Amino acid sequence: MSAIDPTDFVEVEGDQTLLRFGDPRQQAKFELGVCMAIHKWEELTTAVENSWGGPNSADKRDWISGVVIELFDEKAVDIILIEDTLLYAMADEFDTQVDNDSALLIGDLVLKLYRDCAAKDYARVDELYQKYQQKLQLGQSNKVVVGADPNNPDVSDEDDDEDDEDEAPALVQNDSMDVDEEPAGPVIDDDGFELVQKRGRRR
Repeated sequence: MSAIDPTDFVEVEGDQTLLRFGDPRQQAKFELGVCMAIHKWEELTTAVENSWGGPNSADKRDWISGVVIELFDEKAVDIILIEDTLLYAMADEFDTQVDNDSALLIGDLVLKLYRDCAAKDYARVDELYQKYQQKLQLGQSNKVVVGADPNNPDVSDEDDDEDDEDEAPALVQNDSMDVDEEPAGPVIDDDGFELVQKRGRRR
């Protein structure tokens, strides 16, 4: 974090009226870079993959990219403006409060990308895009899997049972069989603790 200047900004030069590039290639590369920066934001990726913003979560991420790009339709943009835009979007669209500096890191990256594209240096944009494509091919995911709490199994996936204390889960309620195969699910004793399974023994 020490390398990031929270007062960093870019502004128009010469007779420019907007930060938007007049060269279509520069603008296209910058927009691609912004999209890749937004996709690189782990907190947003987690929110999208877990549909915290509803069924249109992926579309909302694209919309956020567009909002950040539109910030450059002005004469100056600073890193805090980008950070605040990202944080507000996460709160409004995904009901998620981000309390770390990850949005500031993305803001810093966006400003770097703008300066790169202003110099017609597209190496960083192309590298981000290449990594994005590799991630797609590998099928990497940030999905959050919520499993049973081992300390309180009755509070998680056993909530639907009418009487957890008097009745074993349906998966293990067959006393007439000795099963040598691996059990299909956890075995919970009368005190609510999960039993370690050994061959053929279930109670």
